[in-house]
Amino acid sequence: MSRLTLENIFKVAVAVFFFPFLPLLVLMIGIRRKNVKVILEGALYVACILAVTAGATSFLFGTFVVLGIIAVSGMRSYHLRDLWLHPRARGWRPFGMTPSPDAGQPGDPAATEASAATQGLSQALSWSASLAKRNRNRLPEQAYASVLETCRTLDSVIKAEEREPLGDPQFEYELSATVRDYLPSVLRSYLAIPPRMLETPQASGRTPNQELAEQLQLLRGQADTLHASRHRRTSAELTNTGNFLRERFGNGKSGFDFGIR
Repeated sequence: MSRLTLENIFKVAVAVFFFPFLPLLVLMIGIRRKNVKVILEGALYVACILAVTAGATSFLFGTFVVLGIIAVSGMRSYHLRDLWLHPRARGWRPFGMTPSPDAGQPGDPAATEASAATQGLSQALSWSASLAKRNRNRLPEQAYASVLETCRTLDSVIKAEEREPLGDPQFEYELSATVRDYLPSVLRSYLAIPPRMLETPQASGRTPNQELAEQLQLLRGQADTLHASRHRRTSAELTNTGNFLRERFGNGKSGFDFGIR
């Protein structure tokens, strides 16, 4: 989806105008998105600038180092654009109103792009489910059932994203990583182990079967978390719509009379 919006243009213009504060921008991105790694990275940039400013013996050397840190912060701000430059929404929503059904028609370019992204997730998820079914005789019964249940939960989340994308980069990243990387990686790694070694304790003290059970349990928990988060936000949008309707039309506030009693 396009990022060319007035809000994003304003953000970039402010960042360029106040470019000496780019290290602080990285820190604020991390705080806003509650990303610990980005918070620590931004704090490191700010701390380095303060340290150089306070302890530099040469003005020229200190200026050179500070400009270098600012340049690095600028590049990192660009790399982190998914966290602060949000894509254009699928449609204008006045006062929290949800879009009309026509907003998601195939002719809508934004809907087409969203559909292409989720289609890739659906294919990746289908691949994992098919891999589990083809190797059902090699997977423990409980593990096989856990894989299919996780796939069903993730499929529900993907279909909800196809109908109405949240536009949350962090949510999209976690969903994509779970479907494209984590689940396939667990299955491939387990199936690559010779059957005779599945009950042999490894360096961790656990057998491959025990590792598989634990990792699938973690992935199932992640799938449940994504599902709950997705539908909790959908419920919040419905509540916002209800609040708008009550404020706009409740208690006879509407100035229009359509003859309905």
